[in-house]
Order: sequence, then structure tokens, then C-alpha cells
Amino acid sequence: MSTPAAPADLVDLHCHGALGHEFGGDTAGSSAAAAHHRAAGIGSLVGSLVSGTPDTLVAQVATLAPLVARGELAGIHLEGPFLSNERRGAHDPSVLTDPDLRLVESLVATCAEAGVPEALVQWTFAPERPGSEGLVNALARHGILPAVGHTDAAADVVAATLGAIADACGRPPLVTHLFNGMPAFHHRSGGPVAAALASAARGDCIVELIADGVHLAPDVVRMVFETVGPGQIALVSDAMAATGLGDGSYTIGTLEVEVAAGVARLADGGSGRGSIAGSTSTLADCVRWAIDVAGLSEADVLTAATTTPAGVLGLPTP
Repeated sequence: MSTPAAPADLVDLHCHGALGHEFGGDTAGSSAAAAHHRAAGIGSLVGSLVSGTPDTLVAQVATLAPLVARGELAGIHLEGPFLSNERRGAHDPSVLTDPDLRLVESLVATCAEAGVPEALVQWTFAPERPGSEGLVNALARHGILPAVGHTDAAADVVAATLGAIADACGRPPLVTHLFNGMPAFHHRSGGPVAAALASAARGDCIVELIADGVHLAPDVVRMVFETVGPGQIALVSDAMAATGLGDGSYTIGTLEVEVAAGVARLADGGSGRGSIAGSTSTLADCVRWAIDVAGLSEADVLTAATTTPAGVLGLPTP
């Protein structure tokens, strides 16, 4: 296969770390993780934080904001803690909570103190949580894009929320790693998947896909590309700390993770399912898999790994 993109062209909206480091753990480790992804050709990288206590998240954002100021990261993504307990995946259930606007203001203030008030770029939440409407409005007011994910909501709730986000923000919302962290699509209960696909097909939202060969089957990835088109898809890595290393024991947030044959899962079964705990692939790896294994055209894959996510961040598009 030809080189998937010129160096530093790829844009990853959802990435938790590499080389044994989680983003937000400490400055040196976060910087090393970012450098690993940049060396793989990811020119714009958003550092993602899993659910944590307010104090933990403030400290992590304070650690990452200087990396945004220096251009090592393109922004910060909060994945939680306003998530569904039923669809929490690799998030600590003890820290999940309903939307707390005080936390939003605290994290925005932390970024402002670091001189980068715009550092928070997206925030994943479950729309069935009480207080979600107020959260959408608060995030929109601060220029943070709300993203629907880790949700057990019915299709009508998700559809209404996506519409409300678009109205509040004036741009298409995100759906965090479509299919993962949500109930499976069923012909009598379409759930978040049905709502997201219908919205994306109309051009009204952008869906993330983790094309690492673990989270989604090739035929599912092809179906989404053929249904909504690459202009409504953002390929993401969801890479965790084991990326760039190998099998062994790691953590994601406060939870223990075992990586075997390149697949990261909660060590104790966590949510009762041995949940997948992020990927061990860079976005460049995902691009290669989407082309070589899923059989998608290079042009479509690169659109979903460059142009579409760049547009989400307001960056110049390739």
C-alpha cells in the first residue's frame, strides 16, 4: 500500500496516551505520549481523559493545558464523567455522575489560567443523565463541542439531543466511537446507533469510528462509510497507554487493564464483560487497517482521518 498520508497530516480527535503514559498523568509522560503519536504521522492530536473525580480532572487538565499552549496537543477531550453506568465500558463506576456545571466552569478556568481558554475542544456525555440540557448549553457557551457517547438512551432521546447540540453550537455534534459504549443496534430497538446513522446520513452529525481491527468488524466499517460517507466520519485511535509497547499490565484511569495479543481489556471484568479498554493502535495503524483489511478506498479513509476531523477542530483542511 502507498503511504497513507504525508507526515503530520492525520488528525486524531480521541486518544488517551502511549508508551506507558496516560494523558494528564504528568507533563513529561504526556509529552512523550504525544511525541509517539506525532512520530507516527498524527499532526493534530487531542488528548482524551477518562472519567475521574473533579479534583483529578482539574489536575489532569492543568497538566495538559501547557501542552496545548505549546502545540503538542490540539486540545483536550473529556470522556465523562457524565456517562451511563450501564454503558460505561472502561470507566470507573464510582466516579460517574450527572452533569455538574461547576466542574465545567472549573475546568474552563483551569485552561484560562494556563493561557489557553480554548483548550477544551470536546466533551462526551450520556444524554439520558438528568441535567444534560443545561450541560449542552454550558459547553456551547464556552465553545466546547458536546459529544454523545457511553449512552443507553433510546433513539428518540439521542436524536433530540443531537439536534439540540447543533442548534446550540451552530455546527454538527460528535458521536463518540459509534457502536462502542452503547447498546447494539436491534431491528425493534435501534437505540443510539440508529439515531446517529440517520443524523450523519443527513449531514447533521459526525460519528467517530475506531478502525483498529478490534472494536469493529470490517463489514461494519464499510457499511458506515457507504451509508453516511467519509465527510461525516472521523476515524479515531482511542489509543491507551500500551500503544507503542506491547502486551502486559497497564491502567486506564483507576482501573487495571491487561493487554494480550494487542487487545486491551479490563483485568477484572470491570463492568462484568471484560470490557475493551481502548486500543493499542495509532491513527496511522487505523488508516492502514481501513484500507488494507476493510477494503475502503485510500481517498475516503484519508478524508475521514484528515479533512473531517480537521473541520471539527476548525483547522485548515488538507
